[in-house]
Amino acid sequence: MDLKLLSIATLLGILCFCSAQQEGSDCIKANAQSCGECIQVAEKCGWCTDADFLKQGESKSARCDELKSLITKGCSKAKIENPRGSISIDKDKPVTNRKKDVAEKLKPDQITQIQPQKLSLNLRSGEAQTFKLKFKRAEDYPIDLYYLMDLSFSMKDDLENVKNLGTDLMREMQEITSDFRIGFGSFVEKTVMPYISTTPARLLNPCTSNENCTSPFSYKNVLRLTENGQKFNSLVSKQQISGNLDSPEGGFDAIMQVAVCGDAIGWRNVTRLLVFSTDAGFHFAGDGKLGGIVLPNDGKCHLENNMYTMSHYYDYPSIAHLVQKLSDNNIQTIFAVTEEFQPVYKELKNLIPKSAVGTLSSNSSNVIKLIIDSYNSLSSEVILENNKVPDGVSIKYKSICKNGVVGTGENGRKCSNISIGDEVSKSERCLSLTIRIKPLGFNEDVEIVLNFICECECSKGGEPLSKICHNGNGTFECGACRCNDGRIGRLCECSTDEVRTDDLDGNCRKDNGTDICSNNGDCVCGTCECKKRENPEERYSGKFCECDNFNCDRSNNKLCGGHGRCECRVCICDANYTGSACDCSLDTSTCLAANKQICNGRGTCECGVCKCTNPKFQGPTCEICPTCPGVCAEHKECVQCRAFETGEKKDTCQRDCTYFNLIRVKDRDKLPQPADQSYPLSHCKERDANDCWFYYTYAVRNDTMREVYVCPAGPDIIPIVAGVVAGIVLIGLALLLIWKLLMIIHDRREFAKFEKEKMNAKWDTVRHPVGSHQHSRLSNKNINFYILFTVQISGVAFIKCL
Repeated sequence: MDLKLLSIATLLGILCFCSAQQEGSDCIKANAQSCGECIQVAEKCGWCTDADFLKQGESKSARCDELKSLITKGCSKAKIENPRGSISIDKDKPVTNRKKDVAEKLKPDQITQIQPQKLSLNLRSGEAQTFKLKFKRAEDYPIDLYYLMDLSFSMKDDLENVKNLGTDLMREMQEITSDFRIGFGSFVEKTVMPYISTTPARLLNPCTSNENCTSPFSYKNVLRLTENGQKFNSLVSKQQISGNLDSPEGGFDAIMQVAVCGDAIGWRNVTRLLVFSTDAGFHFAGDGKLGGIVLPNDGKCHLENNMYTMSHYYDYPSIAHLVQKLSDNNIQTIFAVTEEFQPVYKELKNLIPKSAVGTLSSNSSNVIKLIIDSYNSLSSEVILENNKVPDGVSIKYKSICKNGVVGTGENGRKCSNISIGDEVSKSERCLSLTIRIKPLGFNEDVEIVLNFICECECSKGGEPLSKICHNGNGTFECGACRCNDGRIGRLCECSTDEVRTDDLDGNCRKDNGTDICSNNGDCVCGTCECKKRENPEERYSGKFCECDNFNCDRSNNKLCGGHGRCECRVCICDANYTGSACDCSLDTSTCLAANKQICNGRGTCECGVCKCTNPKFQGPTCEICPTCPGVCAEHKECVQCRAFETGEKKDTCQRDCTYFNLIRVKDRDKLPQPADQSYPLSHCKERDANDCWFYYTYAVRNDTMREVYVCPAGPDIIPIVAGVVAGIVLIGLALLLIWKLLMIIHDRREFAKFEKEKMNAKWDTVRHPVGSHQHSRLSNKNINFYILFTVQISGVAFIKCL
């Protein structure tokens, strides 16, 4: 449903009311005997009112089915009863546009923040209805604030700072509202052991040393809500600190009494704030057993002379009990606690809707700022809640908040960051009873009256004691008989006392056999009523329930091949299909080969599949021939004899090779290419008798006309020239390698010879200087000669020897 945003800052929520549906229900399984019973099964169920709708063997319950199934079975839309739900708005007072600066002030009961205030829903089982709610925080809305303070000894310095809280807080709250009231209450602990000392002296003054403390008490309502800030200051300044023994305090007792004692506190139907100030933890349900207190808290007001008198009798309330009472009385709680106990109270805040936690300084000097900040936090959040709904009805929430933030589930109940003056729209979906929905912490709510649709419209025109229903044994309505008590049968023709007799059973046996209703039904009043299958699409039918629509032949694991319907165990095939399982297609498009011939002209098309007549051919369209030559090789001889008058068939060319038209082209590039034509063709390259290549293209036009484009070609020169050049190069390289190898062998031999002569050389050792010099010269000449000789043979190889 398209919903408009109603202001600059807008929140949109959706609630759904849905009656519970039967688990895994199917309309046909419900065995509904009337239209009213049928429409209560599920939203998808309809009832066929056509008197001639039922087939032989079908019971009245076959009239109840899903809408599509009824139409498929032959019931027209005009004859299907399928009532829908509706919504009417009974009270729709617009939200109040109240401004703070307007002189005329409205009373709290004259201010409207939620619209509409009352609706009526006519609900069909399983069907969701949608309506819109609008919530707008009114500017300058009255506020009641009750300050509940822990007066145990550890809060002594805090009490001093709270004594002037009344006037200071009044002044600050004037910025938010001109109608503000404040009250004060205090608490300590249960007045039994072991929470306090019960000795007479300690009951008078529970404090140690020279401190003057008041007697311990559980909870005291010091000041009823008032507009007089000075009175607040005066009474609070007279309060005295008290004391107890254990660290946790009895604050939950006090909160319960503040919540339920509305007359004593003075709560109005306005914004209610409870400020809970402490520097310690809390006792809760079960802790009272330490003092011998076992009775659970009754959640009732027990104030006498503004004092809680039953603390010694009733246990502390549980958190859940406290949440319920705070919610019932639209009280928003602010926990002002010291830093040490922040984690504990933040966990408590998560359990109490519309509550906040602020950090209290050690002497409560920041209490006013804490209250203002916490109030702004609470007032910027809208949370929807509802009272208990009846069995079979569920509520779902969806919110579209400020800036388009969407929340579902539990998050769908609330929207945050809503400012004063912002409008909040909520849309709701979905028997005679009433439920209420309200924004948590506010006194206004929406009343919703639920009316269940339990009968069809057609039943209003029913004919009681109709002759059609076996002489008045039922009411004829919605195309069928609704039998009176004690009567059964399609036409109420039988009494429940005579359902099973041998005479009646005989009418339900086919061909006087032994099986009643073919074992597929029950004999009711001498008429077979066929059984229902697990699958609602499967049905038994016939006078003796001898027919069904699910036992026909199957193909590919599908009933009637998926191409027909099963009637009395016989397939009724769709058009273009035949066979016992409708698995034989009469369509020949699946048999067309690439040449557009059915089965390539080599077979017949049966049930959409080619049966090849020539055993050589196979494949889905008889185009594959593993033992056949290719197209080029098949037509080579004929092309050769007709184009060049050569080849093996040159003598029989006129007889064997006239089945195609020959077209000569001068250039290979002129041949048709396979990608250029819309008809199949093959590009061929073959050798002729002279070992020369020739090229041709074999094409088939219009299934029968064959054409051959051919061009002659001589030997391929390029490969020949390339081969010759490559041969010369390879031979030259081989010769060079052989020469090089021989040179290396020769050089190694000469070097070895040189080394040998060098080793054999002898030097003259004569002492005569001249002689010695001459011998040396001779030896050097010999060496130089061999070195020179070696260099001349292989100058490059042994140049390093010089």
